[in-house]
Amino acid sequence: MHIAILTFQGFNEVDSLVALNGAFFVNAALLVMAAATFYRVGLHDVAEIQDAHRLLEPILGAAIAPVAFAIALIASGQASTITGTLAGQIVMEGFLNIRLPAWLRRLITRLIAIVPAVIVTAISGERGSGQLLILSQVILSMQLSFAVVPLVIFTSDRAKMGAFVSPGWLKVLAWLIAGVIGALNAWLLVETFRGWF
Repeated sequence: MHIAILTFQGFNEVDSLVALNGAFFVNAALLVMAAATFYRVGLHDVAEIQDAHRLLEPILGAAIAPVAFAIALIASGQASTITGTLAGQIVMEGFLNIRLPAWLRRLITRLIAIVPAVIVTAISGERGSGQLLILSQVILSMQLSFAVVPLVIFTSDRAKMGAFVSPGWLKVLAWLIAGVIGALNAWLLVETFRGWF
């Protein structure tokens, strides 16, 4: 039983590590590609995914470029979705004691993600979906502090962590990073909504 638990935990770590790093490298590659491609030809104001997709073929002279761009976006989204689904499963089953069949859990999480996007796109078209994408990223970024601060508190508590409690220097560093994340998120929120109003 103990070996089975360790194996399951190991696979969870590998699964999350591969999915998160996959999303990171795909997103980094997309940013580097876009910066190199558009900057080289003097296009400094490409801000929408639709514009990037439309401009890739004429700039690079390859019909495969927009297709590769779309596949990379899908791969990044899938990697993030897998990680989110795993996290949701762990929270629902481990912390909330909610046991659902895998198909129902996947259906619920997909509907929560897709239905608002479909409604906004149907009502306001591409411009609305672009703004929804930016707003979703701002909201996700703002939620980072709500995950980091409890994590720092939890790992700093000797009663909960025992021998694995964070040493003093790590606590200071963790609180410094949490403060920087919070400040950057506040600045992002102000800048995002300043552009909308």
